[in-house]
Amino acid sequence: MALTYDIMKRVTSDLYGWSLRKVPADALAALERAEGTETHDVAKRTLGIMLRSARAAESSNRLVCSDSGIPVYFVKIGTAMRIDGDIKAAIVDGFAELVATSNPPLLKHVANPLTNARSYAGKDMPIVTWDFIGGADHAEITCQPKALGGGRWASLEIFVAPTLAQIEAYVMDCVLKAGSQHCPPVTIGVGIGGTFDHAAKLAKVATLRPMGTVNPEPILAAMEERLLAAVNKTGFGPMGTGGDTTALSVHIDYAAGHGFTPVAVCFNCWISRRTKAIIHADGTVERVE
Repeated sequence: MALTYDIMKRVTSDLYGWSLRKVPADALAALERAEGTETHDVAKRTLGIMLRSARAAESSNRLVCSDSGIPVYFVKIGTAMRIDGDIKAAIVDGFAELVATSNPPLLKHVANPLTNARSYAGKDMPIVTWDFIGGADHAEITCQPKALGGGRWASLEIFVAPTLAQIEAYVMDCVLKAGSQHCPPVTIGVGIGGTFDHAAKLAKVATLRPMGTVNPEPILAAMEERLLAAVNKTGFGPMGTGGDTTALSVHIDYAAGHGFTPVAVCFNCWISRRTKAIIHADGTVERVE
């Protein structure tokens, strides 16, 4: 069986809808750990409110946050999988169908950057990153809505042969500029190397890594540990209330490049919205997260 228009439309629509109603299990676990170790009373109560809100939204099938953001997808297609139909159009049509049927209704968060007019559709919307999985006969689709809190404070700078200390200083500069305006505690993604656009992709994809996992690259694992400790010493705390928990995790990836080294930094708000499904060759859909 092939990857069809109908399957793609249904899965991408469902993924976006699910992501607005459920905080991923690893993010909930990270919030619970933070609540257990937080030493500031207001911050501890704020984390408790977040946990109760997340559980209430899931149990009542309501939105965790009114800012549903814009739909962003990462689509990986196995090179042994057959495609039947316009799967790119299917994603656009799936989003339109979700908008038409969502209860509660979604707010108009798709903005035209030239006119600031808001609607539910627009150029290049939804935003999709395409990739391939060598030899596989399945497709993997991840949805990660981007809202104002997690999207506004992303940044990128290009260095020439930077030291690790310079890279870490830049990340901390981005953290300090964002303050508490990105709805902490956040996940921080960092992409190092490659080209301008590739570093940004690395940072964005890094935020998809499950919280609590250890980076397989020892240099980056140590950097993540140092940066997480430094970020949480800033004292911004959950939603800017002060405290020990400004970030839940720092995830870093890198790519080889040239003499110039782009460094990209992005943030996900405390909800860490992320859903993923696998479409198998026989047409069955497996919801992974």
